[in-house]
Amino acid sequence: MEVSSIAEELLFTVIRIETTDSEGKQKVGTGFIFSYELEDKRYLFLVTCKHLINEVKEGTLTFIKSSGQKPLLGESYRLRIENFENGWFKHESENIDVAILPFVPVLNHILNQGVQVFFKSIPDNLIPKDEKLKELDAVEDVLFIGYPIGLWDPKNFIPVVRKGITATPVFLDFKGEKQFLIDASVFPGSSGSPVFIHDKGIYWDKKSGSTVVGHRIFFLGMLSAVFKMPDTGEIILPTERTPVIRISQLVDIGVVFKAETILETIKEFLEKVKNASPSHNSG
Repeated sequence: MEVSSIAEELLFTVIRIETTDSEGKQKVGTGFIFSYELEDKRYLFLVTCKHLINEVKEGTLTFIKSSGQKPLLGESYRLRIENFENGWFKHESENIDVAILPFVPVLNHILNQGVQVFFKSIPDNLIPKDEKLKELDAVEDVLFIGYPIGLWDPKNFIPVVRKGITATPVFLDFKGEKQFLIDASVFPGSSGSPVFIHDKGIYWDKKSGSTVVGHRIFFLGMLSAVFKMPDTGEIILPTERTPVIRISQLVDIGVVFKAETILETIKEFLEKVKNASPSHNSG
């Protein structure tokens, strides 16, 4: 496969995360590779939700192998990591569901096994600046990539792409928090999915009030959760009683933590590393 378009590159930014907690419960979630540039240095991180790695005993990351600059579709490499939660750095706020894992040590370990893997990263320059955010309309088309209900292409090992619209304006903070809502079919397993605006061909320009022929892509943030609505159902049993059970129904409204929360987490991590370095403490 020749990875030649932006859409094709986006497929290889996400990593499948499978976890097992201390009680043996298994889950599937999504992570993605993000690159951050600071003082001419570029740092790579694997990003996902806190709730996916909290109290996790063991985690497995699945990669697609590579040959040179091409992915070997159908050939995967699974990296099993014990004490999985320990390697992650979490945003300091309990209300922000963001965690990061330095990716270079992971990559070096894989290379030391004699394996090459294919991946792409989401650069920090895809995050829209404040002036660009203000140019976005109240309703925009979005796409997100991941593993809803664990679903993927088991032959080629690529994730699933889904689409929706912004349910609240990206330029506003929903409930005063650094998040916004999307109207889309969001299911467990999509947590940790990167969310983008990816328009190609024609898109609407709010300022001019007209359509624009061209292309634009923005990284907006990370999908964290989906709203649920309690519902009541009946189970008919061969007795005189009809017990009523309580169930939850997904309402297809997803919560997205804004990209700036990922930048905050990375900056917190780098500052912590800097303060812990011998050169800093020796003064």
